[in-house]
Amino acid sequence: MHKLTTLARAVQLLLLALVAGLSVAHLQAQSHEFATVIELQGQVSVLRGGQVPLFQKGTAGVPTDQWAVKAKEEIITGPDGHAVFQIRDGSTFEVFQNSRVTFQGQWSIEDMLQLVLGKIRVTIEHRNGPNPKKVSTPTAVISVRGTVFDVEVEDEDGTTYVGVEEGQVLVQHALQPGPPKILNQNEWIRIYPNQPLAKNVKPNQGVPGFLLDRLKNAVGDLVLNNPGGVMPGSGGADTSGGQPDKGKTKKNPPTTAPPPGGGN
Repeated sequence: MHKLTTLARAVQLLLLALVAGLSVAHLQAQSHEFATVIELQGQVSVLRGGQVPLFQKGTAGVPTDQWAVKAKEEIITGPDGHAVFQIRDGSTFEVFQNSRVTFQGQWSIEDMLQLVLGKIRVTIEHRNGPNPKKVSTPTAVISVRGTVFDVEVEDEDGTTYVGVEEGQVLVQHALQPGPPKILNQNEWIRIYPNQPLAKNVKPNQGVPGFLLDRLKNAVGDLVLNNPGGVMPGSGGADTSGGQPDKGKTKKNPPTTAPPPGGGN
């Protein structure tokens, strides 16, 4: 009987050691995830003690650690900064100007990004089936399985805009109680820090904001590379896009009015 008890304990300890080893290996695999810079313009850096400039993959003379961002590292873009990153499963995230976003702040493959300020556009690869990912902000947690969507933290209070171009996302308030909201294609919602989620999501109208942001970055890059050139239509482009009006006066308002501001 004593021998059986001793054997049982030995087997139990062996199983515990095996589980612990698998858990450590799993955490190590997660921590080895990284995001590679596949497009970059302007000022883009990563916090590694200080701000270290990033470069597009393949840039001559640049070490590989300046092409990639590791877990728990924060990406910072300047007023002219814009970059597209890709992770190993093929998913991408686009970081626009004046933004701060942490890659995998929770050491988890599922917890993809934490947006502190500014705007990102996320495309989740799902050719091989559901691909659970989460994007968080100071006021919201956005859960997806394969879709294309915009997230913008608009102010220091953490007011968050979420708009879906393709697929579906689940939005949960990070600070207020209440059920989550589902956003489908061409729907948006704004999350305020001191208010529950709106009862209804809203249809997106007008030109999607990310397209105008991309156009703005492309024009800026063209001007940078052709300083003596004359750009057609240089009177400026409306970059407010399909997001709710933030109170900016537009010289040439779109034919289809954008969603009204506030009032979620």
